[in-house]
Amino acid sequence: MRVRILIAMTVLMSTFAHAGAWESYKSRFVMPDGRVVDTGNGNVSHTEGQGFAMLMAVSLNDRQTFDKLWQWTNTTLKNKDNGLFYWRYNPVAPDPVADKNDATDGDLMIAWALLKAQKQWRENSYGTASDDITRALIKHTVITYAGYQVMLPGARGFNLNSRVNLNPSYFIFPAWQAFADHSHLVVWRDLLRDGKKLIGKMGWGNANLPTDWVALSADGKMKPAQEWPPRTSFDAVRIPLYLRWQDAQSPLLAPWKAWWQHYSREQTPAWVNVVSNETSPYPMNGGLLAVRDLTFGVNTGEPKIVAEDDYYSASLKMLSWLAERDIVK
Repeated sequence: MRVRILIAMTVLMSTFAHAGAWESYKSRFVMPDGRVVDTGNGNVSHTEGQGFAMLMAVSLNDRQTFDKLWQWTNTTLKNKDNGLFYWRYNPVAPDPVADKNDATDGDLMIAWALLKAQKQWRENSYGTASDDITRALIKHTVITYAGYQVMLPGARGFNLNSRVNLNPSYFIFPAWQAFADHSHLVVWRDLLRDGKKLIGKMGWGNANLPTDWVALSADGKMKPAQEWPPRTSFDAVRIPLYLRWQDAQSPLLAPWKAWWQHYSREQTPAWVNVVSNETSPYPMNGGLLAVRDLTFGVNTGEPKIVAEDDYYSASLKMLSWLAERDIVK
């Protein structure tokens, strides 16, 4: 009897623990209508944030919040012309969705969360919506270029003929894996294979790491994309997060570990310029450290969302926790 009571109490305490970080996240960043606010960027919203929060909600079995998030996203950001989503929403602009382009990381996260929701709550409409998005992604953003199957960062503006600009942090390997397992379409396995090949060849400067944005030329050569600073920074930090989430033993994590091991945990630079080898004058904190810990296999458990965490830092903490939970399963 005591054992049963102890087990019941453990399960109950675990449930409360799981709710803690998510409740903090919701209270800080999720509006009552389901819009996720980027507190570090003027309280605009992105499909990235909507997808992040939808993934958190389904993973923590919060269907009420999930439905609010999905309804706002689908109603406000859906581009009916191509089936994808306007990537940025500014509530105080004359046209809140002035840029009609999408961002494939947001599209992927939304579709992945919907697929999880269909499986978890046995609601086919979620799965249908997920399939519609993934078909649109394949149609409008996946191309064969320089012998690789690649997913562009958006439907427009990234294929420059002689080169394509890629954002390797948009290679969301666990989502691609989920779509491959669900649909059995070859395109997802090709993206998994070629995405890893590409990341394995992205490494510059003393850090030997990919930059936030990478140019892939028609001859297959790569270099940091000229339109952005040549930094391994706040975008690229998601690369090891998604690599480990999909394959906890991925050899592609080795360069990240090697670079970060040059520094103590508390003194690890937040970014590095791979051309000048200059490092940031401030260290990693918050969500960046959560990704670092995950990469090294440090099980930190439920995160604490503190006042110093902006939307992005809190999101990285939450995503690292979700990845950790999936790896332990």
